[in-house]
Amino acid sequence: MLELGLKGHMGWPQVADRELAIAGTKAFLVYAAGVYSNMGNYKSFGDTKFVPNLPKEKLERVILGSKAAQQHPEEVRGLWQTCGELMFSLESRLRHLGLGKEGITTYFSGDCTMEDAKLAQDFLDSQNLSAYNTRLFKEVGQDGQPRYEVRLASVLGAEPALDSEMTSKLKSYTFRGSHFQVTRGDYAPILQKVVEHLEKAKAYAANSHQEQMLAQYIESFTQGSIEAHKRGSRFWIQDKGPIVESYIGFIESYRDPFGSRGEFEGFVAMVNKAMSAKFEWLVASAEQLLKELPWPPAFEKDKFLTPDFTSLDVLTFAGSGIPAGINIPNYDDLRQTEGFKNVSLGNVLAVSYTTQREKLTFLEEDDKDLYIRWKGPSFDVQVGLHELLGHGSGKLFVQDEKGAFNFDQDTVINPETGEQIQSWYRSGETWDSKFSTIASSYEECRAESVGLYLCLNPQVLEIFGFEGADAEDVIYVNWLNMVRAGLLALEFYTPETASWRQAHMQARFVILRVLLEAGEGLVTVTPTTGSDGRPDARVRLDRSKIRSVGKPALERFLRRLQVLKSTGDVAGGRALYEGYAAVTDAPPECFLTLRDTVLLRKESRKLIVQPNTRLEGSEVQLLEYEASAAGLIQSFSERFPEDGPELEEVLTQLATADARFWKGPSEAPSGQA
Repeated sequence: MLELGLKGHMGWPQVADRELAIAGTKAFLVYAAGVYSNMGNYKSFGDTKFVPNLPKEKLERVILGSKAAQQHPEEVRGLWQTCGELMFSLESRLRHLGLGKEGITTYFSGDCTMEDAKLAQDFLDSQNLSAYNTRLFKEVGQDGQPRYEVRLASVLGAEPALDSEMTSKLKSYTFRGSHFQVTRGDYAPILQKVVEHLEKAKAYAANSHQEQMLAQYIESFTQGSIEAHKRGSRFWIQDKGPIVESYIGFIESYRDPFGSRGEFEGFVAMVNKAMSAKFEWLVASAEQLLKELPWPPAFEKDKFLTPDFTSLDVLTFAGSGIPAGINIPNYDDLRQTEGFKNVSLGNVLAVSYTTQREKLTFLEEDDKDLYIRWKGPSFDVQVGLHELLGHGSGKLFVQDEKGAFNFDQDTVINPETGEQIQSWYRSGETWDSKFSTIASSYEECRAESVGLYLCLNPQVLEIFGFEGADAEDVIYVNWLNMVRAGLLALEFYTPETASWRQAHMQARFVILRVLLEAGEGLVTVTPTTGSDGRPDARVRLDRSKIRSVGKPALERFLRRLQVLKSTGDVAGGRALYEGYAAVTDAPPECFLTLRDTVLLRKESRKLIVQPNTRLEGSEVQLLEYEASAAGLIQSFSERFPEDGPELEEVLTQLATADARFWKGPSEAPSGQA
């Protein structure tokens, strides 16, 4: 799909029907803009497939009648023949990302199942190999037995590398009766480009931390070593208060159906000093605020490692979606012992604030003006608490490779059972590998809950400049926004497979369920009929009961979440989380029926058009584009002016080389990487 879009401004289609030309061009621009912004034809926020808003035959006429097709007839026709059917296919398995019969993904070959993914994770854990930069390919040998290839992303392939920590890992293994082969070189040509530019960036490093960080990133992407990326991330953590902030690598695991493999991302942003000053004050108060969280001190990190927390204005964010805030690195061992950085992306938050009153759904009329007034400020507070004290809190109980524990087995008591600790993480196990498919959403739920819980603290609100009635309005809108988000989350639930497609939205639905369960009229969700005669709904939050009913309920829930996470109790964690995440038509809410109402009234998702920079002599020029589908496409097409055609060719070659792993029409990848 990306290759068709990369032909950029296709030129006015030479078709006889001018009305078709206009409609077809608009439909293709909107579709191509979606492909670019999501890095494929599956939504980055929801993992569902989207198709062009035009019949296949008409879009074919538009594409083959374009200026691009006239200039490159064989290439454009070949791309259309490869992509056309798949672009429009809505076979059940191709409708969303997933594993086995549940969906499609190119993190795994088409014949891999969830059982294969679990086996591969156990194998990786046994070899102390991270899944972050891997893909799994399965083939059946002549003996009828499966053979697995774990392929690491790296510049180097089979060629030997002297003194590389990875060389000894590249071999065949037998694990639980199955054959595994660890190889590397996945996406080598693309990573070669990354390494070349990181080498150039070293000349502009502001200090030794940045120099060493870049050197380790280069080592990581060259060798396929996550350990090298960890070392680079350690230097990144130590680089406090840079004016220009950046990070790059295999970072977030949201789009892996198993929840362990990272999406390659990178960003460059500049510090917003005014907002960052508030976050610095929040950081200074963090140790005291951590004591307010509802779990015993033994379940908190032994020492709070003061992080950097800055508000950034994004210049470029390369990935399938742009978050509002980030707490990285994601490596558990670094987070427990070295710390992390918190980032709030201010200009991204500003975009999310914009809400037209007439398009504001599911709220009482009396709440709408207050919601619009305070949504932005309350979200600043929520993001700050979510990232710093949500993701930044809590201890994992670990037994290392020497058998030593990082907690006192004799004295630490599980507050939920009153007994000594019965489970923990063993060497090689991580939060992601152990909790796998629920890890991302569970952790987002914990962080969101911390934000709601601590926003009730007057000290927190004072840091952000809110006191008195304003502070109470911020609290109310923050909780109301979470309750409304829990209802909106139903868009991202698939009844056919009883599965959630978006980690954050699943988390918000779970919180809604917890607050509904608290009872006493704290939260109600009521089906109604809208002024247009169609089904509607209203959410209500009794602000007088937030502290008396809502806080105790959230306190109990948060403690359970943290205890189960700390102890690595996967069975208990799944039972708790999946229980609250279940979507049924049981009264009084009847969520499955409400889902139809949510889909009926859903808003279009905003697309963010990013600028580019260009060096003219010694001056850097900022190139901005109109806020439209065409502007977004132009932004991408001008992003790589020197090697765009080469990158197109490389991407096509990589897709072709791996096509055999998705042999049948129901197993072919539709542009999702």
